[in-house]
Amino acid sequence: MTEPRRTKFYRDKQNGKCLGVCAGIADYTGIDVTVIRIGMVVAMFMGSGAPLLVYLAAGFIAPPKPKELDYERPDDAKFWQGVRAAPARTVRDVRSKFREIDRRLADVETYVTSSNNQLSREIEQLR
Repeated sequence: MTEPRRTKFYRDKQNGKCLGVCAGIADYTGIDVTVIRIGMVVAMFMGSGAPLLVYLAAGFIAPPKPKELDYERPDDAKFWQGVRAAPARTVRDVRSKFREIDRRLADVETYVTSSNNQLSREIEQLR
C-alpha cells in the first residue's frame, strides 16, 4: 500500500454531503466548498446530466481522504493548498522564510556576542 500524499486528490467524506467529491475538490483547490457545490448544481442543470455522471465516477474512483491527512490548523490547510497549486512558489516562499529567520538569528547572535556594556550590566543584574 502506498503512503498518503497531501498533494493528491481525495474524496473528503468527513466534510462532504453525499460522496465527498465537492469537499475534496474544495480541499484540493482551496476554493470554498459552498462555491464548488453551487457550481456543481449549476453545471448539472446546464450540462444535461453529464456533470452528474462525472460526479458519480469521481465519487467511486477517487480514494477517500486518509485520517492522517486531516489538518490540525487552518494554516496547515492553506499551506498544502498552496503546495498543490504552485509547488515552485511554495518552495521559494519557504526558502525566503528560512533566509529571514537566518538573518534574524544572525542579528541576535551579533548583538549577544558584541561588546555591549549595557547588555553586560543587565546580565550581571540578573545574577
